[in-house]
Amino acid sequence: MAYLVTFRLIMPLQDSFFPEYGSRASLLFLPHGVRVLSAWLLGWRAIPALLPGVFLTFADLGGMNVFLPSRLAVITVSVCAAPAVFYALKALGWDVFPRADRQPCWICIMGVGAITSLLISGSTNFAFGSTLSEYIAFLIGDVAGLFFLMLGLLYFFRFFGNRSPNA
Repeated sequence: MAYLVTFRLIMPLQDSFFPEYGSRASLLFLPHGVRVLSAWLLGWRAIPALLPGVFLTFADLGGMNVFLPSRLAVITVSVCAAPAVFYALKALGWDVFPRADRQPCWICIMGVGAITSLLISGSTNFAFGSTLSEYIAFLIGDVAGLFFLMLGLLYFFRFFGNRSPNA
C-alpha cells in the first residue's frame, strides 16, 4: 500500500510541483517507514514479511530486470538492513525494540531509519550507477517517509485507538 501511495500518488504530485526535479527518488518515500517500523516491531520476522512486497515493487519498476544479480542484492539489502541495524544496536547495548515497560524512543527509531537509509540507498544507488544528488534525494525521501508515516500512525491511533466498541 505504501508503494502504491508513493508511486501512484506522491510521485506524480512531486513531478507536477517540481517538473525540473529529474530524480527517480521520491522526496517522501513511505515504504522506508514500513521497512523500519516493521523491523522495530517484528525484528528478524520483518524479513519474510517484507520480502514479497519489496520483490513485487522491484518487479513493477524494473520488469524482468528484477532477476539481475545486482537487483537481487539490493532487494536483500532492502529487507535485511533495518532488522540488522536494530540487532547491531542491541548487541552494542542500545536496545530500542518495543517493550511494555517503557515508552518508545521515537528519535532512536528515526536514527535507525537514517542509518538504514544510508545502507539501502548506498547499495541501490551503487547498483543503478547514480550520482551523489541521487544518494541525497534517497536519504531525504527515506527519512521524510519514515517521519510522516510515524506521524500519520500516531494521529491514526490517537483518533481510533481510544474508541471502544460500545461507543
